[in-house]
Amino acid sequence: MSDTMYTPKDPTTQYPRPPFPPQQQDGPGDSRKMDPAPDHGETTYVGTGRLPGRKALITGADSGIGRAVAIAYAREGADVALSYLAEEQAEAEEVAELIRAEGRTAVLLPGDLQDEAVDQQVVADAVEGLGGLDILVINAGTMPTVDSIDDFETETLDHVLKANIYPLFWLTKAASPHLKPGASIITTSSIQGFVPSPSLAEYAVSKAGIANWTRAMAQQLIERGIRVNGVAPGPVWTPLQPAFVPNEKIEEFGSETPMGRAGQPVELAPAFVFLASQESSYVVGETIAVTGGSPTH
Repeated sequence: MSDTMYTPKDPTTQYPRPPFPPQQQDGPGDSRKMDPAPDHGETTYVGTGRLPGRKALITGADSGIGRAVAIAYAREGADVALSYLAEEQAEAEEVAELIRAEGRTAVLLPGDLQDEAVDQQVVADAVEGLGGLDILVINAGTMPTVDSIDDFETETLDHVLKANIYPLFWLTKAASPHLKPGASIITTSSIQGFVPSPSLAEYAVSKAGIANWTRAMAQQLIERGIRVNGVAPGPVWTPLQPAFVPNEKIEEFGSETPMGRAGQPVELAPAFVFLASQESSYVVGETIAVTGGSPTH
């Protein structure tokens, strides 16, 4: 049997372990400049047709977890609209090529979701380009590091909330008229929303907010037959790390987990596929932790 994502392997050594080379980037970061290169599933994700004909909008879809989810969805049979920042165009076009290689539709939607009008337009363009909408994955976000309350700036907190929290409301309000019974909304929280690191207080507050928004909105929308759930990653090797984490932490990134390594974006994709598929029809208001064994409570 050929070696695929379904081939049994030792998960502790399946992907690179720290130490990683020192590396820093300007935000939002570029996965093509990371060492080692992240695995988004470009050659490793194998679909089984779990999302036939579905139409998905994914934010932060150019790199990291969003890129992995976009690739997985296309290989499971979905058409995908990609939301990303304008400066991430080159990476987004790479993802679009991978989607089209599966015979699926890819719609490219650049824009900054910190602007409510952009959120509204992204949803409208996704619906038009895909011919409808069944799945909304709210994944884009930012992760500043602030070591001390003495260094706290209101501007940073405003930026985190506008990037990580506000689009939950704006995108969902814009998308809800288009979502029919059987649709899914999936959020991206974090282990930081449950077990925060001291230097990520602003980020952790936003990720805790995402988990609570997921629970509340799930109860609102299930009356319409729309399920809302989330995924809480642990340390995952994405451009957020070299863009926002200092080198001394980059070099040992993921070593604190029981698995002893960081996760790869492709390892998050199956959780997003499950929550979008009809297999999870009785799962509502939950946040699945994918953390390499680190507890979330």
